[in-house]
Amino acid sequence: MVTAAGPWDSTGQRTAERDRVVAREHTGGADHGRGSGAAGSPRPAPSAGAVLAALGGTTAPGGGTKAAPADGTAVADVLDPLLEDPALGTHRAASVVDLTTGKRLYGLGGDVPLTPASTTKIATAVAALTALGPDHRLTTRAALEADTGELVLVGGGDPTLTAREDARGLASLRTLAEKTAAALEKRDVRKVTLSYDTTLYAGAEMHPIGVNENLAPVTALMADEARTDDSTSGPAPREGDPADAAARAFAGFLKQHGITASAPGPSKATDRSDTLATVSSPPLSALVERMLTNSDNDLAEALARHTAAASGRPADFDGASAAVGETLKRLGLPVGGARFHDGSGLDRADLVTADLLTALLAEAADPARPQLRPVLTGLPVAGFTGTLAGRYTDGAAGLVRAKTGTLTGVNTLAGTATTPDGHVLAFAFLANETTDPWTAQYTLDKAATSLTS
Repeated sequence: MVTAAGPWDSTGQRTAERDRVVAREHTGGADHGRGSGAAGSPRPAPSAGAVLAALGGTTAPGGGTKAAPADGTAVADVLDPLLEDPALGTHRAASVVDLTTGKRLYGLGGDVPLTPASTTKIATAVAALTALGPDHRLTTRAALEADTGELVLVGGGDPTLTAREDARGLASLRTLAEKTAAALEKRDVRKVTLSYDTTLYAGAEMHPIGVNENLAPVTALMADEARTDDSTSGPAPREGDPADAAARAFAGFLKQHGITASAPGPSKATDRSDTLATVSSPPLSALVERMLTNSDNDLAEALARHTAAASGRPADFDGASAAVGETLKRLGLPVGGARFHDGSGLDRADLVTADLLTALLAEAADPARPQLRPVLTGLPVAGFTGTLAGRYTDGAAGLVRAKTGTLTGVNTLAGTATTPDGHVLAFAFLANETTDPWTAQYTLDKAATSLTS
C-alpha cells in the first residue's frame, strides 16, 4: 500500500504532492517539525490541498467522478467488531466522515462527551489559526527604559525560543543578545540592570496536573520549553522558573558581546521603553504543525493563551479555555457538551465529542478555509513522523495521519485515512476507562487501518 501511495521522500511526504504544491506556489508550515537546518524559517510543508479532495466530489484521472467509498453499513460491519473489544473500556465513541462528500459514514455515541486527552490539540489548533491567522509570529524583544536605563527582556509567549547554538530556524536568544549588545554599544552602554517581563500571560503558571515532565510552568518567557536536557520533544526535566532561567542565559550571551548585566529579576516594560531588538518565531502554521506532530504540550498551552489574548480575554487557563470554545462555536462547529480546561488535553476534566473532532477535521479540509490546512499537514504520518513514527509499520503506514491521545485510562485517536479509491475519511475514536493502554492503542490502530482497506 505504501508503494502504491508513493513515492516518498525521507520525511514521509509524498514527493509528487510536494512537487505539485511547489509548482503551484502554495506555502505551508514546517515539514512536520523537521526544519532544513538552514537559517531562516523552516522549509514549507505541502499544503493539504494536494492530499484532500474538495468537498462535493473529486475527478478521477480519466475525467470521471470517483465513486464514494463503502456505505455506512459496510463501514459499520468493519468497525463494530473492533470497537466492541473489551480493551476499549466501558465508555467509547466513534465518528467517521467522508471528507470528499461530507457524508457521515459511521457513528457510535458521537455526541457523547468523553475525555479526549491530546486530541484536544486539534481544537486548540483550529481556534488559534482562526483567531490569529497562519502567518502570525510570536515575538520576543529587548527594551531599554529611557528613565532608568533598565534593560527588560520581554516575553512574547514563544516556548520555542531557543538558547541553543543551532537555532534550526527558531527564534534565537543568542541572536537577540547579539542585536541588543550592538544597539547598546551604539549608545555607549556597557553595563545594564537586567529584568524580565512575563506579563503577556495572566494567572497561575502551574497546570492543574502540577509539576510534570510533560509540561513546563506556563509563562510568557522561556527558552527551549525550559528543558534542562538536549531533548526537543517528549517528556523532559524542566526549569522550575523558566523566565528567570531564560533571562540568565540572555545575560550570559550579552557578556559574550561585552555587555555586563546584573542578576535578572521580574519587572514590566513601560510604554516609554525603547525596543532595541526583536526575534520572532516561525509562522503559526509551522508552530501548529510542530504542536500536532510532536504532541507538544508547551506549544499547545501557549497557543491557547494567544487565542485568548486575540479574543480579548485574559491569557490564563480560564480565559484560554473559554476563547477556544467560543472560537469553535463561532465557526458553527458542534461544541455541545464540550468542555475545555486547557489547550493540551492534559487536564482530565476536558470533554470533547467524536462528532466535534471529525467536524474540526472537516473544517480544516474545507477549501474555503485554507488557513486551517496546517491542522491536517501537521497530523503525524503513520509509520513516518511524530507520535506515529513507530506505529502502523505493518499496516496502514503513510495512509493514516492522526493525532494520538493517551492518559491513564484514556486512549484516543483522531485524523484522516485514505481509502483505496482515493477518498479521504476523517475519523475519531475515543475510549475512556481502559485498563490495558497498549491493547487499547493497538485496537484503535486496527480500526484506523480498517478504513484504508
